[in-house]
Amino acid sequence: MNRFLGIYLNDQLALGVVWRELARRARQNNDGTELGDALSRVATGIAEDVKTFEEIMRRLGVRTNRVKTGLAIVAERLARCKPNGRLRSYSPLSRFLELEVLTMGIDRKKQLWETLRDLAGLAERLPDVDFDRLIDRAERQRAELEPFRGSAGTEALR
Repeated sequence: MNRFLGIYLNDQLALGVVWRELARRARQNNDGTELGDALSRVATGIAEDVKTFEEIMRRLGVRTNRVKTGLAIVAERLARCKPNGRLRSYSPLSRFLELEVLTMGIDRKKQLWETLRDLAGLAERLPDVDFDRLIDRAERQRAELEPFRGSAGTEALR
């Protein structure tokens, strides 16, 4: 096992946990809306991707760095304290930033699956992992959120 690959995988797992937690929070903040429904589907997909990623790590013999993932969760929680233009309520800026960070995370996740498939050679080592399906799912998640991200940005920034 390549030591650098193990470090990389743990770093990416920590980021995946951040995006999973952010997706869950965004879903709760938009419950009962069309956006909330889209976020529910995306949050479920992100959680499944994190589980898939953890299984890949397990199969490769990479131990999960619990400190790193724990710190990622703490960082996501601390980010909730960021001023949003309103003292005690959810704001249009909060919605936009949640969607902006989620779409960046989804783009990064797509790149991750491509990196693992092509650069790390995991398609050969784990032939039963359908990296193309994982890449397609990331593209669908991004496409589902993009219209909401655009309208939230317009509402918050104009």
